[in-house]
Amino acid sequence: MAEDLDRPAIDIALLPEDGTTLPERLQPLLLGIEEEQIPFLFLPSSDQTSPDLVTRAYDAAVASRLSVGIAYSHDQIVVHYKNLAPDAPLFTEDVTTAKAIRIIGANAARLVKGVPFKL
Repeated sequence: MAEDLDRPAIDIALLPEDGTTLPERLQPLLLGIEEEQIPFLFLPSSDQTSPDLVTRAYDAAVASRLSVGIAYSHDQIVVHYKNLAPDAPLFTEDVTTAKAIRIIGANAARLVKGVPFKL
């Protein structure tokens, strides 16, 4: 079944080498989003206009009907909100533990919900 790219969701910009899903080490990001009951969509690498991490996150936020986008590299995750300046993401976090990655996902979803972030 094809994904509905017009449905409200947090958009996650994928890396070209990851194909159509997140790498296993970043799966806690999805769990954090899901625990806050917010949907997400993957943006294939062909939909990205820049290899820069912050720009990819901003482009994902602009594409998202919920105005929140996420991009990642091998060692960082960036959460962006479309109403922020393109070069000023909301969060830039190092990829460390599964718990920290899950909290980043939850906080991206909490941005959508308008509730306080987890520490």
